[in-house]
Amino acid sequence: MPDSLLVVAYGGGVNSSALLVGMREHNITPDLILFADTGGEKPETYESVEAMSAWTVNEFGIRIVTVRASVKTDATLEDNCLRLGTLPSIVYGGRTCSQRWKLEPCEKFLNHWEPARAAWARGEKIRNAKGIDAGEQHRAKDFSDKKTVVIYPLIEWNWAREECVAAIRRAGLSVPQKSACFYCPSSKKGEVLALKANHPELFGRAVQMERNAAAKLVNIKGLGRHWSWEGLAETAEAQAKLFPEPTQIPCMCFDGSEE
Repeated sequence: MPDSLLVVAYGGGVNSSALLVGMREHNITPDLILFADTGGEKPETYESVEAMSAWTVNEFGIRIVTVRASVKTDATLEDNCLRLGTLPSIVYGGRTCSQRWKLEPCEKFLNHWEPARAAWARGEKIRNAKGIDAGEQHRAKDFSDKKTVVIYPLIEWNWAREECVAAIRRAGLSVPQKSACFYCPSSKKGEVLALKANHPELFGRAVQMERNAAAKLVNIKGLGRHWSWEGLAETAEAQAKLFPEPTQIPCMCFDGSEE
């Protein structure tokens, strides 16, 4: 198995970036690195993927390969939600968005990737490395099947979040922000408000998704499930008007002199 093909599932965030850096430090060379693009990542994540791809070319001699879902009617998950008048499945307690827009594109690529096809013809399995760190071992389930063996190198190296961040910095790379669709229902309220402040156009598209799905929502208020992103922003704006930031904080020791 150590000599079998090694494929890395790259998500664009801290853990998967640290996974690649760790492989370089452990003299492990992947045969393929896949990034599944839902079409809805934040600009910072796409920038991180490009920077990491340049790094892998230098360190491993291969670029990160971007794969996307092959859906005739919809180019992205956002398009799919708008067409159907719905929200990402996680709002309703499902996980089909990850399955359809991340896992399946990778599986389809592998099914047509000649080195994998040759390995399977020889009766070999390929190794699929995922970036789950030592602090979240409960997520490291055995997803191996007849074609692949899923491995978790970060757990083997006992790298938790702190070690992952340190590794990325050792490599001279910027620590990426959290990788997730800009309309991800798992976003915390602070992250939603940060999106509105930093990327108002993306926030507007997320709100449009909520409005478009409103007629079909039952016991669900919006992307926050029990609260809507639009409502959250309106509340935050109202509170800001009630408690405005002072333009200047007076210094109690000010003696009237000019310096």
